[in-house]
Amino acid sequence: MHEQDKAMIRALVPVAWADGVFADSEQQTLEALLDAFGATDADKAELRAFAAEKKTLEDIDLQELSADDRRALLQHATLMSWVDGSQGPEEIALLDAFVSRLKIPAEEGKQIIAVAAERAKRHLGLLS
Repeated sequence: MHEQDKAMIRALVPVAWADGVFADSEQQTLEALLDAFGATDADKAELRAFAAEKKTLEDIDLQELSADDRRALLQHATLMSWVDGSQGPEEIALLDAFVSRLKIPAEEGKQIIAVAAERAKRHLGLLS
């Protein structure tokens, strides 16, 4: 598994924990991403251990991610914020903070979040 893929998955963990609960649907989404990225058993164990306890944006390292990766990450993070069927105020606040942390211009970040949120809402039946 490439380091940027690990960084992407690690960066989604604070989104999964934003409301204080790492829901089954969020865990399943992370498992699906591990499979999609071709994680080895060792990679899976490492990333599951990382995700086992609540993480914040300060717990993630974004050095491995290019500008394009960061924009894709914001889309994935928005999707993750909806995967349990709703998006709470904590998740909205975290996404706003994520834009700054990812060094994406504010207006562009709002646009990425809006488009990804609309896509997530259209597909809620597939997410939950």
